[in-house]
Amino acid sequence: MKRITINRHIIRAAAFGLLALTLTTAIVVLHAEDKASAAAAPSQLAKDLIGTWILVGEPGKVGEAPAAGGRLKFLTGKHWTITQADPTSGVTIFHHGGTYVLKGNEYLETVEYANESTTNLIKQTFKFTIKVEGDTFTQTGIGNPWTEVWKRAN
Repeated sequence: MKRITINRHIIRAAAFGLLALTLTTAIVVLHAEDKASAAAAPSQLAKDLIGTWILVGEPGKVGEAPAAGGRLKFLTGKHWTITQADPTSGVTIFHHGGTYVLKGNEYLETVEYANESTTNLIKQTFKFTIKVEGDTFTQTGIGNPWTEVWKRAN
C-alpha cells in the first residue's frame, strides 16, 4: 500500500511541477510578444506619412497644387509610388515605386519598379530626412537632389 501511495504522490508532484512550468513559460512568452508588439507599433510620423501627396515645390519655393497633371506620391505603411501624367493628354510621363523604411525621421526609399522613362532608378535606394507638419510633407534628400515639399491631396 505504501508503494502505491508514494507513486501517487510522485505522479501528483510531477503533474503539478509540469503545470507550473507550463504556466510560467506561457506567461513569459506572452509577455515577450506584448513587448514585441509595442516595439513594432508605428510612430506618429509613420502614421502621418500614410496617404496621397501632391508635389508643390521645394523648401522656400512652395506653390499651389496644380489643377491637373500634378506629381502624386502615394505612401502606405511600407510601399510608395510616384506617378505623373501629362495634364493635357493624360498619358503617364513617369511612374515608379517600391518599398520604404522609416527610422525616426530618416526615410530610405528603394525603387523596385519603373516605367520606361525611369528604369535607371530600379534597385537604387535614396535617403532622406522627412517631417510632416499638418498637411505638409517635406523630404530633404541626403546625397540626392530630391528635396521636395508635398501637400496632402484632398
